[in-house]
Amino acid sequence: MTLQVRPATPDDLSGVLEVFLACWRESYRGVLPDAAIDAMTDARAETLWRRVLSDPVGIVLVAERDGGIVGITRYAATSNSDGRVDGAVHSLYVSPRAHGGGIGGALLTQATAELREAGAEAATLWVFAANAPSIGFYEAKGWHPDGATRTQPEFGESEQRMRKEWT
Repeated sequence: MTLQVRPATPDDLSGVLEVFLACWRESYRGVLPDAAIDAMTDARAETLWRRVLSDPVGIVLVAERDGGIVGITRYAATSNSDGRVDGAVHSLYVSPRAHGGGIGGALLTQATAELREAGAEAATLWVFAANAPSIGFYEAKGWHPDGATRTQPEFGESEQRMRKEWT
């Protein structure tokens, strides 16, 4: 039952979709409106993750246990106009059947370590404001709300931005 965190490949698509859709349909129930959850069809999710897995901008890691994918994260370091490097964690999903097993922590630790190695002094991520378990997880890992909020029309729910600095 060893956990392996490694870069994702296009061959991981089916495992990535399984984790993503389970999170979307189970973990987000009660966080997002049912219409937003129902709008994430299998085909829409496949189109999204095919694009993400083939996009050279950013990195996708998968966590694998017993030959199956149990978690995914996507992150990127980008240089801005003043020469600083900004880090962003774009997504972090752990199979609802594997919550509490250290998978999210392992993925987040590797992502932030790689962002630091790329020169980022901090990183941000967005989380649905109603997703108390995820907010608690991030806060336990040293992330804190930075006051920024947004509501994306496709989801219809408020998100808060969280930040972690390591300098």
